[in-house]
Amino acid sequence: MFKHILIPTDGSPVANRAAKTCIALARRLGAKVTAYSAIEQLQPIYIEGYVFTKRQLNDFDERARKAAQKRLDAIGKVARAAGVPFATVVATAPTPYEGIIAAAKKRKCDVIFMASHGRRGLSKLIMGSVTQKVLSHSKMPVVVYQ
Repeated sequence: MFKHILIPTDGSPVANRAAKTCIALARRLGAKVTAYSAIEQLQPIYIEGYVFTKRQLNDFDERARKAAQKRLDAIGKVARAAGVPFATVVATAPTPYEGIIAAAKKRKCDVIFMASHGRRGLSKLIMGSVTQKVLSHSKMPVVVYQ
């Protein structure tokens, strides 16, 4: 069935539960997993007389990468305990959904297993849905954990 599963995460409680469920599935299938976390590309910001410097943007990027790696390392701990082959990817992407799809293609995954926050109504309209965008744009199967 599935041999290589991509697990995108934002570190939220529902994403952590999805990752644990996915690792259990991977163990039963004999599949390997790759955990992924996107860092959105930062654009220079100009606010009335103030500009964020390149150094400030780089510092932010470095902190975001460390936080993302920490989230992925936590998933790795669960995978190692289950005996599931595991890798991590932290990558900069124009948007999280584009990064997820690109990572799945680049790593030759055959399925994306991701959480949905289950937002409805106005909050979904305002915040959008990364899961919905992945479902809409991915050419590979997507399993949604809710």
